Amino acid sequence: MDPVKPARTHPGTPFTVTFDGREIQALPGQSIAAALWSSGVTAWRTTRGAGRLRGAFCGIGVCFDCLVTVDGRPNQRACLVPAVPGADVRTQSGTGHDD
Repeated sequence: MDPVKPARTHPGTPFTVTFDGREIQALPGQSIAAALWSSGVTAWRTTRGAGRLRGAFCGIGVCFDCLVTVDGRPNQRACLVPAVPGADVRTQSGTGHDD
């Protein structure tokens, strides 16, 4: 295999997830963060105090900036949670709970 030539990969059939009521496409094996990025979404959480926008920062599940609510479960790290067909992903405000 020549490392300079791109690999001829076939990731599989795209599917949809819902983000804040909007359908976006994802590919098998993508994280929710990757699917959001691919759809042009770069921020999907606001901080507790100042309401500042956050998205993925570290990309490996350490920083917790990428928290989303998935199928009603708050505080899911979008960089670690795999995208699955039909998932309902929501922007998370603050802690994700009724504070």
